[in-house]
Amino acid sequence: MNKVIATILLTLAVVPAKAVAPGESPKLVVGITVDQLRSDYLYALQHLFGEKGFKKMLSNGVVYDKVLFDLPYMDKAVATATIYTGTIPFYNGIPAEIVFDAVSRKSRLLLTDAKYMGNATDDTYSARALRTSTLSDEVKIAGNGLGRVYAVAPDATTSILAGGHIANCAFWIDDETGKWVTTTYYNDAPAYILQRNYTQSLSSRIDTMKWMPLYDAGQYTAIPYYTQPYSFKHGFSRGDRTCYERFKTSALVNREVTDVAIELIENGMLGKRGYLDMVNIGYTAAPYNTGDIQQYGIELQDTYVRLDRDLARLFDAIEKSVGLQNTVIFLTSTGYFTGDGRESSVFNICSGEFYPKRAVSLLNMYLMAMYGSGEWVAGYHHNQIYLNRQLIKERNLDLDTIRDKCAAFLIDMEGVQDVYTLQRILLRSTNEHTDALRRGLLPRYSGDLFIELVPGWEVVHEDAANTREYVRHNAVESPFMLMAPQVPARKITTPVEVTAIAPTVARVLRIRSPNGCTAMPESVL
Repeated sequence: MNKVIATILLTLAVVPAKAVAPGESPKLVVGITVDQLRSDYLYALQHLFGEKGFKKMLSNGVVYDKVLFDLPYMDKAVATATIYTGTIPFYNGIPAEIVFDAVSRKSRLLLTDAKYMGNATDDTYSARALRTSTLSDEVKIAGNGLGRVYAVAPDATTSILAGGHIANCAFWIDDETGKWVTTTYYNDAPAYILQRNYTQSLSSRIDTMKWMPLYDAGQYTAIPYYTQPYSFKHGFSRGDRTCYERFKTSALVNREVTDVAIELIENGMLGKRGYLDMVNIGYTAAPYNTGDIQQYGIELQDTYVRLDRDLARLFDAIEKSVGLQNTVIFLTSTGYFTGDGRESSVFNICSGEFYPKRAVSLLNMYLMAMYGSGEWVAGYHHNQIYLNRQLIKERNLDLDTIRDKCAAFLIDMEGVQDVYTLQRILLRSTNEHTDALRRGLLPRYSGDLFIELVPGWEVVHEDAANTREYVRHNAVESPFMLMAPQVPARKITTPVEVTAIAPTVARVLRIRSPNGCTAMPESVL
């Protein structure tokens, strides 16, 4: 009798444990960022998609339609770093792709690092500007350095920041030669990728590559802006020194990125070696040639359709190589959109032009009238004015007092909505806007004055290219999709903070979150 009772008790104790036992840990994680991907365009173009790309993730994964990037300035660097670190620029060290050095008075790519030579390129970059760990770093650490982590994207910024500090290698396309390149910061550049520069070089094919729509132009009706009622055809001649830069803004570059990503997965034996491996992929869904939707509405729609096919190829390759049942895949956007062009003057929308050089000159004359001759203003960058702090120190003047006087002077300029001083942002934050400014800055590279311009105005830089920036506030609906074993498919309309992406993926992978994360992971399991 006692033996029977003992057997029953043992059965009751064992059966529940088997019922809730977790499955095997994932073998491969694939992180995908799509520059300027929009949820509204994604859904509007579904009727042109196949079943194995976007629709596979939409139907088999957990889908968030609204990722919140509550930052004052957005570009590929800010977005990618925030996604992978799970924290804001104030902590992760990446406030912009291009920063201004007030000492040298020059702008530079933040990732520039002369300590490391280019591999097949003159570029000298590293990931040392990142101040916190990334999701990719944590994957590498989880395997005690034995797991492989790679990144591939059209541009260096996206690839390096997605790869993190300790990736095996990060690859991108060189603007000058069209080669797949990296730097000596990485010590594991697979020979089979660099060999592509000879066996399947972009330079040998660029003259023959033509971008034409996959469908008749009449089927691209998701973007209602008026465009010419005919199709398009874009070529890329080696005779044009910007041909590779333009190619990298076209839909065709996503195909090249996919080819390299698949080769890394297959030849690198990712997910097959007993350790968690990772490949990070950067795609583009930005308007062609840095234009706008008024110019390139059909091209933008074709980009989405072609990207859908590239995703299908990628997912098929993963299925054949390691199996989707062993893979965690997440896809998200960079959370901004540059394709909103200025309206024609015939529509009488309030507008104007703001000239930074003229503003800097006037401010400098104002300060000379008050404090004597000198070059009081060091420069202007990203709506920020940098004062000559060394001169202010030499004259034994109070920096905060001068900042306040400058703000009072600038606020009266036409087109200026508001001016914020650095001390007001750091020490006297009083509203949501100043809070956002603080999240997005890094004191080392921050200006002394932040200028907010009136929407509808244009910033005219008076450089060789007469560069213009259109001021428009536009919240973009950005998706986050996660497809993983044991994660039930569902759609979630509640907004999610971008800083929650990294800890959410980390929880699914059963590893630590990056060390700067403060957001709780989303409940997806």
